[in-house]
Amino acid sequence: MPNNTSYSLPKDSKAWQQAVDSVASLLPNDTNLQDFDALQSLPVFALIVVLPARVSTLDIHQYVQSWVDEQPNWHLVTVAEDADASFVNITVSDTEPMAGNAQRLPFTQSQVFRYLLVPVSDTLMHPAKKTAAAHIIDDQLTTRLRRDLTEDYKNTYRTDSTDSLDVVDCHILSVGHMLRTHKLACFDMDSTLIEQEVIVELAKAAGVGDKVEAITEAAMRGEIDFDESFAQRVALLKGLSTDVLDEICTRLILSTGARTTISALKALGYHTVLVSGGFTYFARYIAEQLGIDEVHANPLDIEDGEVTGHVQLPIVNGTKKAAIVEHTAERLGIEMSQVVCIGDGANDLPMMALADLGVAYRAKPIVQARADAAINATGLEGTLYALGYPAFAPTK
Repeated sequence: MPNNTSYSLPKDSKAWQQAVDSVASLLPNDTNLQDFDALQSLPVFALIVVLPARVSTLDIHQYVQSWVDEQPNWHLVTVAEDADASFVNITVSDTEPMAGNAQRLPFTQSQVFRYLLVPVSDTLMHPAKKTAAAHIIDDQLTTRLRRDLTEDYKNTYRTDSTDSLDVVDCHILSVGHMLRTHKLACFDMDSTLIEQEVIVELAKAAGVGDKVEAITEAAMRGEIDFDESFAQRVALLKGLSTDVLDEICTRLILSTGARTTISALKALGYHTVLVSGGFTYFARYIAEQLGIDEVHANPLDIEDGEVTGHVQLPIVNGTKKAAIVEHTAERLGIEMSQVVCIGDGANDLPMMALADLGVAYRAKPIVQARADAAINATGLEGTLYALGYPAFAPTK
């Protein structure tokens, strides 16, 4: 039997607020450091670097600092751990089950480095320009880190392998994202909370796997209208026996870090929602496994023990997902500035655009390009790092 381990996370953003307070002299004189909306108009960025713990022998700070040293307009401030912060504890299994008898770690062992990137001269920046600047910095720094880390890793370990350093996550976000208290987290299901696309699993059982998978991939890349692709895929499932539904549930594999992420968010006081373009039958099963608060998905039309191939309207497409997120926040009395949305496909972009923070998880290129943060180096717990939390620390 696996052991359980407790981990601690800061409950608040004191560390980020203290870092902002420390650079007050670099900001316009009339800046209210407690006004998060006002801070959004300033080109003050949270810089979060995440990479695998297995390269811990390399001094990441020196690589970040060397890049900043070449940028005369920017000043780097390390976000220190706050010894006075209040913490929450979460308990997770040391390993979690996969298909068959396989076991794996409940999240990726990672290093998280947190900084403020502040302009040397005080200035304002239009939101669109600030977003563009964030993407430029992200591209430049990510490319630089991958190159330098890979070179030094090869020299340190005298190896030609670069597999360990293929992925580094750099999140360049407005500091307002770090200072706000978020309360609502909305997750896509397929290829986000779970590794598979359920409709593809259904199609395999129906003997039309290749056809459905091709349509699914095109839809997630944004090449086919979601409603049209959904109807095409469901039609191919006509006649599938409902006897296979429970069997498919047992084959679904939770994404690395899914349990840890939901447990941590719940401990931090978040309301969690699964909002999926897939089917309610499976979404409810996954929500129950993870302890997610509520579920929104498409009913699977069944008659006489078989899938009819018909679609029940309205389809939970990208527009509907965004509306569900907005209505959920309104119902709970939560501002959209306190909402986080996580997904991987083009149909997740509308809800991610509405949220204060839109996070792409191992997503298609079009989604990564438009998201506020993109997770590739870790499991789903990378969402917590994008929200400004440090790496998990075992409770002493």
